[in-house]
Amino acid sequence: MSRRRLAVVAPLAVLLIAVAVVWLWPPAHRWVFGPGPEANQIVVSGNIEAHQSVLSFSNVQAPITELPFDEGKSVTAGTVLARVDDRVYAQQLAIDQAAWVAAQRQVTVAESNLAAARSTVASDRLDLAEKQRDLARDEAQLASGAVSRQTVDLAQTAAGQSAAVLARDQALVRVAADNIALAQANLETAQSRVALDRVTLSYTTLRAPFSGVLAVRQAELGELAGPGVAIFTLDDLDHVWLRAYVNEPDIGRIRLGEDARVTTDAFPGQVFHGRIGFIASQAEFTPKTVQTHAERVTLVYRIRIDIDNPTHALLPGMPADATLALLPPSR
Repeated sequence: MSRRRLAVVAPLAVLLIAVAVVWLWPPAHRWVFGPGPEANQIVVSGNIEAHQSVLSFSNVQAPITELPFDEGKSVTAGTVLARVDDRVYAQQLAIDQAAWVAAQRQVTVAESNLAAARSTVASDRLDLAEKQRDLARDEAQLASGAVSRQTVDLAQTAAGQSAAVLARDQALVRVAADNIALAQANLETAQSRVALDRVTLSYTTLRAPFSGVLAVRQAELGELAGPGVAIFTLDDLDHVWLRAYVNEPDIGRIRLGEDARVTTDAFPGQVFHGRIGFIASQAEFTPKTVQTHAERVTLVYRIRIDIDNPTHALLPGMPADATLALLPPSR
């Protein structure tokens, strides 16, 4: 073998030997590639996810007058995130409150009318009783000739008129009672309108439904806000999770509540603690984002690993790995 050819072959042979040693000799493999998963562990990968809520105004449409926060701001539940011009809704509330007061007065007037009608009926009864006594006395005196037949006829007419007045005023009592019921129904309607106006007026203020971080601000001062018009996207970073997939042969060796060690490239060497919060009951094919057909046709189970994130270090979309301990097959 020529010296030149030996100079080319010798380094290649050394390289092949080195590769073989690194690949086949466990201590060298771990030194180069780092410690791999143990036989009783699996490593799953995925992206960090979090509850995201797109916030908008409900049932109101008006220009934005207050927008105090920018993206990245941490807020607590109930914090005012935005306000719109509420003058139209406040005026509608004032109008309906005035109508409510008028409806209350109508009820008072109707109750007074009923009381007056009942008093009139009581007077009518006394008058009818008197007229009936006069008629009975005249009829008794008619037999002895003390009064004429005309006097008796006049007494009968007076008694009949008194009975008719009583019947009329009793009907007016029923009308007055119906007017009270109608006035009370109008009052309830006015109360409902005021309550609805107050709810609508409250919609002019947008508050954070939960504590989190404002991930996206999608509006500016002066813009017309309305139902379906996004103002902020709020992320709940206190409760994040890793969505991952476990191969079918391994699904029987993990369990709900099992601890998981989560790591990310963004924080090398730092371990986040999590636990399995969900295991799908049915298998599915590997998600189509996997490029090769051989991997896509593999049956997997979707799992969710809930992760403690008190410092909000983990953010949605961040790639992460989780190490899970495998239980013995018999369990």
